[in-house]
Amino acid sequence: MSTEITPREKQEVQGAEGTRPGRSYVPDIDVSESGDSLCLWADMAGVDENSVEVDLKDGVLSIVGRVSVKNYEGLQPAYTEYNVGDYVRRLRVADDVDVENIKAKMRNGVLELQLPKAQRLKARRIQVQAG
Repeated sequence: MSTEITPREKQEVQGAEGTRPGRSYVPDIDVSESGDSLCLWADMAGVDENSVEVDLKDGVLSIVGRVSVKNYEGLQPAYTEYNVGDYVRRLRVADDVDVENIKAKMRNGVLELQLPKAQRLKARRIQVQAG
């Protein structure tokens, strides 16, 4: 049995979410969960650590990555699969996330967010005392 993998097209942001004139795309994300936190990775090719903004307001986490277009100006590509544009993604943050301790780092075009769980939700062992 063979399985074929079909690449997914980039999703263009709909509506008034543009961060500048031009196209904006929804970055693909992966999320994993451990006992202590959620970890989110957002794929934002062409974005460096100085061109990404992560904000939290009213329980909504906003991720914006800006791609510099000056390297692409005046080019007349014969073939292209890589669309140039900014990245925008908004996610509602659950009440069980410790929003004061969210950490972000950017490496090789991938944004990594650590979303620690609130202390009350972390698994813990309760000591049983003799009665």
